[in-house]
Amino acid sequence: MDSIIEVQRQTHEEVERFQLALSDILARPNAGHRHNLVNQHKAKDLLSRVVDRTVDLNNLYLDPESERHKEIEILTEKVIPGKQDDLTEFYSRLSRIRTYYTRYPNAAVGGIEEEVAAIVGDEEEAYDDEDDPVARLFTGEESFGRYLDLNTHHTLYCNLKYLTKRLGYLQYLDTLIATKDAPIGHELSKDCKSTKEYEAYLLSLKSYLVSFLDRTQPLDDNDKKLKKMEDEFDQLWEAGKIDDGNGAAETKTNGTPAPAGEGIWCAACHKFYSKQTVYDAHLQSKKHIKAAERLNGESSASVPNGNGTSQPQSRRRVLALLTYQTTALLRSLNSVLMDTKSNVERRFALTSRERELELEEEPVEVAPPAEDGQQEEEEEERIYNPLKLPMGWDGKPIPYWLYKLHGLGVEYQCEICSDQTYMGRKNFERHFQESKHTFGLKALGLPNTKHFHEITKIADALALADKLKQEGRLEIMQTETMEEMEDEDGNVYSRKTYEDLKKQGII
Repeated sequence: MDSIIEVQRQTHEEVERFQLALSDILARPNAGHRHNLVNQHKAKDLLSRVVDRTVDLNNLYLDPESERHKEIEILTEKVIPGKQDDLTEFYSRLSRIRTYYTRYPNAAVGGIEEEVAAIVGDEEEAYDDEDDPVARLFTGEESFGRYLDLNTHHTLYCNLKYLTKRLGYLQYLDTLIATKDAPIGHELSKDCKSTKEYEAYLLSLKSYLVSFLDRTQPLDDNDKKLKKMEDEFDQLWEAGKIDDGNGAAETKTNGTPAPAGEGIWCAACHKFYSKQTVYDAHLQSKKHIKAAERLNGESSASVPNGNGTSQPQSRRRVLALLTYQTTALLRSLNSVLMDTKSNVERRFALTSRERELELEEEPVEVAPPAEDGQQEEEEEERIYNPLKLPMGWDGKPIPYWLYKLHGLGVEYQCEICSDQTYMGRKNFERHFQESKHTFGLKALGLPNTKHFHEITKIADALALADKLKQEGRLEIMQTETMEEMEDEDGNVYSRKTYEDLKKQGII
């Protein structure tokens, strides 16, 4: 076994290696959402190993009973004349080391390089979702941390007691987005928010949001954020500025009349009573006693009178704290909620076949604009586009549903424009007013009028021009034949006959 001093030296080396690897990962360029998230999780793994090694080192240095102090005493033992010299212990240990490596010549030394390489990996490394440990942290709905998967919590929300209206998924997301201006559950009744099911729903939603932050922001100290939220809540709770959703802001103790004129609130029965006498009378009823026992976990003998509290302050505080923390977490994730709603609306517009193609297609990672010399190299990177979709304004292929909506898969060819092909009906109709089509018609000696709209063949355009000329001549002849003229005597002639008679001097 290595000496304690060698163990400490090796641990120091491991800490330095992990720190160097950590600096390399953090210095990697921004290569898209997925790559950045993978790098953050690798950095978190390295940080945890640095902390563990540092704690071990600290214990070895501070423990007075550790092997380190014994080792130092042996190595610094004074030489006794006539017994041994100061190199005896050294040669003894050297002999044991040589014997060990003679017996095991292939024994590995250290191994820290392999450990660091296994964590850091290659910068250009590409994982399948089955092999990538970070991808396994997210569901398909979350799309590698881009969106929230709240389907389970939507089900819990719809199964709440005293819920007046069950919302669809998009409407439910709207209520969560609205927490930017109001606390969560603002649309629910007091009876609904005082149930155990609502408390379980809030606890589940808060746990999921904390888990989502841990997975998408691994380098942030989310425990510290929650502790800060709790400290802020304590200050507001002591100042009486927190509404726990059960009338705490209006009724400080159970049985006290509410200023809003709603009556006297009984938290055990979830009811308001119009008068104090009615409230006092119901306290002796069996229904109230059983409800108070379920709520407080106490016997019926400890049921308070009209001046006491039927609902424990601890439960009210826990519910108010859950509401406060969940609302704060939703506000911090408001942009993700908006993206989630947009994604759900987009997926609702897709057909089943389009959803299958979207799942089969690998997501495209688009890096932000590069700096200086890196820009040209990153522009040359090929974007994965197996369906050969047109590129959008952001440099990514447009969605498949938009491609189908505009009919961009249909080709239109125009012979007048030198066999130019136009994708989609909209582009095809627009090109008739463009300069290229006008130039092609002028080359044929034809004007670009509305008569030639939708004409793409040269032969059809020339035939139409001849037909228009013939119709023009016939129209002139018909005009000359059908137009009538009247002389001074009142005789009516056709225009052609009138002009002939006038030339002959008869008229």
